[in-house]
Amino acid sequence: MSSNPLPSNPLETLRQVNRNLRSTLARLRPERSLCSTIKPQDFSDIDVQLLRASECLRSVPPSSQADAEFEKESLAYRDHLQELKRFLPDVKVRLLAEKARLETVRNHLLAAASWERASKKTL
Repeated sequence: MSSNPLPSNPLETLRQVNRNLRSTLARLRPERSLCSTIKPQDFSDIDVQLLRASECLRSVPPSSQADAEFEKESLAYRDHLQELKRFLPDVKVRLLAEKARLETVRNHLLAAASWERASKKTL
């Protein structure tokens, strides 16, 4: 996801934010990606886009908010926020499950290494 500088046109900013959020949400879908493909940068990128949209929406004069195109992009942005609200708890559960799995693998590796050291001592 790009963190392009804020365009002077609020409509274009909101369009960019919506494109970036749509892309990220599609990429992070549970059925499309493994937890191992999710990177901390993905969450940083989402945060950047939310901040961009927030700045954009605060800077828009009320007369622009009545514009049909701006309203359409605002509704798309709201839909993305709702999707994030539904989606992020699932990602958290998946990441916690992956963490538990990795800890189990780590413990097995530590046990195997310990066993190997002990068996070398007995030979």
